[in-house]
Amino acid sequence: MSQSEFPIAIFHNPACGTSRNALAMIQAAGYEPAIVECLEAGWTREQLVHLLGEMQATPRDILRGKGTPAADLGLLDPAVSDDALLAAMVEHPVLVNRPIVVTPRGVRLCRPSEVVLDLLDRKPESFIKEDGEVVRL
Repeated sequence: MSQSEFPIAIFHNPACGTSRNALAMIQAAGYEPAIVECLEAGWTREQLVHLLGEMQATPRDILRGKGTPAADLGLLDPAVSDDALLAAMVEHPVLVNRPIVVTPRGVRLCRPSEVVLDLLDRKPESFIKEDGEVVRL
């Protein structure tokens, strides 16, 4: 199926196993998504606000604490405002959890990676994650 018939974009970090598995599931279903390497491309405030609106989520919902400067920056405090979180995410792209996948069926943070299957109009025949876990389809 062509990209124009069912366009898919994945905000991806190739160093992240969950992100790699989500991308591999999309490809195993026969799609060639647009891949945005979010740590290289970075984020704009407008882009994040749009994606969050589509997901009906808050910045805190996509804040990544593990392996990021979130704690050092004081961002794990529930009192930190959405505006402050967005500003930090623009400055430090690693603070945005991934992968975020955009399809005609919606926008979701795909953690665990199997969440991506809900966004596709067809699924792969079978899928085994990098760690050997068999995904029930």
